[in-house]
Amino acid sequence: MTAGIRKASAPPPWRVTSGEQDPGTVDRLLRLLPGWFGIESSIIEYVAKAQELPTYLAWPVRGSSDQDVDRQPVGVLLAARHFPGAAEIYLMAVEPAVHRLGIGRALVRALEADLAADGVQLLQVKTLGPSRPDAGYDQTRRFYASMGFLPLEEIGGLWPENPCLIMVKVLQPARTQSQLG
Repeated sequence: MTAGIRKASAPPPWRVTSGEQDPGTVDRLLRLLPGWFGIESSIIEYVAKAQELPTYLAWPVRGSSDQDVDRQPVGVLLAARHFPGAAEIYLMAVEPAVHRLGIGRALVRALEADLAADGVQLLQVKTLGPSRPDAGYDQTRRFYASMGFLPLEEIGGLWPENPCLIMVKVLQPARTQSQLG
């Protein structure tokens, strides 16, 4: 078998949990990502928001639950609800050692499922706009595009000296039991 290719029947290597704020994990992960989160005042602001916003954590799944007790989350997503039908990925960060292994996808999918079940129709994310060349953020924008997000608008003034790209995605309504059967 070629390295990096998993069988379709293999269980996902990441478990996503929600419902528990974890500012310590936000702080730890952001400090591992200085290319994306290198402004100290922004890190402090994100950590403060992590005390109040809905939080999704990605955990490695290997071996028995006894072995997983000491594991730390390898990814985090903070979500914000602006209106009953609209939400935002306020922050997402993944340990650099495990980038591109499906953690971001697992976090976004878990959030989307919860939002769709709650009647949310529109999800947005803000990231560095393409008018400011940056290889890391090029990868970030490609990731969100691969998850179905479309660029809506690039705006100035929201972040000092950095253009903000707003990307949006229409969520599919959750199917009810009666619709399934």
